[in-house]
Amino acid sequence: MSRDARWTALLDLLAEHGRLEVDDAAGALGVSTATIRRDLDQLAEQQMLTRTRGGAVAHGVSYELPLRYKTARHASQKQRIGRTVAAMVAVGEVVGLTGGTTTTEVARALAVRGDLAAEGASGPGAAARQPVLTLVTNALNIANELVIRPQFKIVVTGGVARPQSYELTGPLARSVLEEITLDIAVLGIGALDPEQGAYAHHEDEASINRLLAERARRVVVAADSSKIGRRAFARICGIESVDTLVTDDEITPEAVARFKEAGVAVTAV
Repeated sequence: MSRDARWTALLDLLAEHGRLEVDDAAGALGVSTATIRRDLDQLAEQQMLTRTRGGAVAHGVSYELPLRYKTARHASQKQRIGRTVAAMVAVGEVVGLTGGTTTTEVARALAVRGDLAAEGASGPGAAARQPVLTLVTNALNIANELVIRPQFKIVVTGGVARPQSYELTGPLARSVLEEITLDIAVLGIGALDPEQGAYAHHEDEASINRLLAERARRVVVAADSSKIGRRAFARICGIESVDTLVTDDEITPEAVARFKEAGVAVTAV
C-alpha cells in the first residue's frame, strides 16, 4: 500500500471514529506499527490530526479532510450522482456550483455532455464557439477544470481560498454573489438532516453556500448517503430551501419518506 493510500485510509478511519490507536490501525491496514506511527507523525505535522500517546484524535471540533484526501471516498456513488445532476441542467441555464468532491463530479459530467459541446460548436473553429452554459462557482478546482471548455462561461467569485476544499469565502465572494441570479444551485454539503436542513463543516463555507442557494430558483443537494441524517457544525439552509436531493441508492426508505414529507424530491441512483 502506497503512502498516499495509507494516509487516505487513516484519515477515513479517523473521520469515522474520532480517534485511532496505532495497533488497531496497523491491523486494519495490514502494515507495521512503526509505519503507522511514522504516518501519524507526518499527518500531525500537517495539522491534519492530533497525536496522542498510542494513537491520534481528530484535529478540532469542525474536523474536515482536505479535498485531495476525500476524492476516493464513495467515488462510484459520487460519479453516478454527478451524472444525474448534470442531466438536470438545461442548455442556456445559469448554474451555481459550490466546492466539494460531489459537485466536482457534477462539473466533470457537464464537461462531457455531448449536447452542450455540440450547441457550443456554432462555427467550424473554436474561436467561433459561443458558451451555452454559465457556471458560477467559488471552487478553484472546478473553475480550473472547466475554463478551457468553450461551451462554458465560467464566473468565479473572489474571496479567501481554503486549502481544505479549494473554496473561496468571505466578503469578496459575497459581493459577487449578491449581484447575480441563478437558475439552479448545486450544493455540496457536509451533512443533511430531513428536519433541520443542510450543513457544512466550516462557517465561512456555510455562509457562501447559503447565499448561493438564496440566489437560485431551485436548489439541488448532491450528496452520497453517508451524509444523510446527520448534522455538522454550521447550517447552510433549512430543509424548506431544498427542492431536490440527488443521492445514491443506499439511502434508506425511511429517510426517503422523511425528505418527501418535507417537500424534497429525492432521486437515488
